Amino acid sequence: MNALRSLKGAKALVTGAGSGMGRATAELFAQEGAMVAVTDHVLAPAEAVAATLRDAGLDARAWKMDVSDGEEIARVVREIGEAFGGLDAVVNNAGISAFSPIDSDAYEAVWERSLTVLLSAHHRVIRAALPFLRRSQAPRIVNIASTEALGATAQDSPYCAAKAGVTGLTRALAVELGREGITVNCICPGPIDTAMTAGVPDEHKQTFARRRTALLRYGRPEEVAHMTLSLCLPAASYITGAVIPVDGGLMARNA
Repeated sequence: MNALRSLKGAKALVTGAGSGMGRATAELFAQEGAMVAVTDHVLAPAEAVAATLRDAGLDARAWKMDVSDGEEIARVVREIGEAFGGLDAVVNNAGISAFSPIDSDAYEAVWERSLTVLLSAHHRVIRAALPFLRRSQAPRIVNIASTEALGATAQDSPYCAAKAGVTGLTRALAVELGREGITVNCICPGPIDTAMTAGVPDEHKQTFARRRTALLRYGRPEEVAHMTLSLCLPAASYITGAVIPVDGGLMARNA
């Protein structure tokens, strides 16, 4: 196998990996030969994912990491880096939904939590991981944002603002860290079948997908994971600062 197209032996950290896109990413990275730190704000789902991977003969360990807690991020990322003997790839995937009308009494609380979990957590994970990434031969950072960073939905301004912040953070850190060979990229998933969208009735999903996407369907977590994998390969050494929609053509479609 061409080493430039392989993650064999790489050490990767994935946040929010107990379900959805994070789980799909952790599974794919492990299947491709990486040592994977499966983190989630609750240990049980992370451990279930890691145990399944270990049962398949793959290399994965679970950690509880609540990305709303800066001290826990710093401690756990350091623990992972030391346990693995380094880090080569960091995937900031953990997220929440955050709808609130601007005039709602709950808006301030939703805003603060959105920025903490969806934006501040990204820079905190990166800052904690940097000492390890700087020792890697192919250091990669992938931030998961959303097409809500590129467009907007009514009553979703906390989420949109946070995700737009992720794209800005990505570009800024790509410039800042580029001289060290650390690439920083961002994926903007569109409508994906995950726990966040599980409450949407199937007929509503089908109507939305036919009306808004070029491929006329919701995406699968694995389809986002494959883009994440591509950006973390050693071969992806000249891609940085990119903001890539994985959205079935949602952003391309006018009508």
